[in-house]
Amino acid sequence: MQIAENSAVTIHYTLTNSQGEVLDSSEGQEPLAYLSGASNIIPGLENALVGKQVGDKLEVTVEPEQAYGPLRDELVQKVNHENFEGVEDIHVGMQFMAQAPWGEQPVTVMNVEEDGITLDGNHPLAGQTLTFAVEVVEVRPASEEELSHGHVHGEGGHHH
Repeated sequence: MQIAENSAVTIHYTLTNSQGEVLDSSEGQEPLAYLSGASNIIPGLENALVGKQVGDKLEVTVEPEQAYGPLRDELVQKVNHENFEGVEDIHVGMQFMAQAPWGEQPVTVMNVEEDGITLDGNHPLAGQTLTFAVEVVEVRPASEEELSHGHVHGEGGHHH
């Protein structure tokens, strides 16, 4: 069976950045399960996997526009220390949930200075060209329940 819309797919992958550094991998873990066509994974990878079948191995390079998007300057801002009342020690790399006009937004502390704290609301992989080494492990028709929930259930997928 080939990967198509509404397929339940399981893959092993290794993700590297443009410098060849491994950023994430399923090696030694359960493979990643996703529902094809449901935007469970980034578009560039999902599109490259359409038509593949069990046993296929491929390397996919995905530009930022088809991954986590370009870096957006408007998502970086300096805020007052008062916004972090009750937080003892704020340091670079900490992550918080911030209230944005479109809902909650994860932000990362980029800089801590006397006059404020610089936060970045971009995804940590935004602006990066990513390469995935992928092996297709399983392809099957998604169940009605998986289709209605928008994700794969069971081993490697979502558990209720």
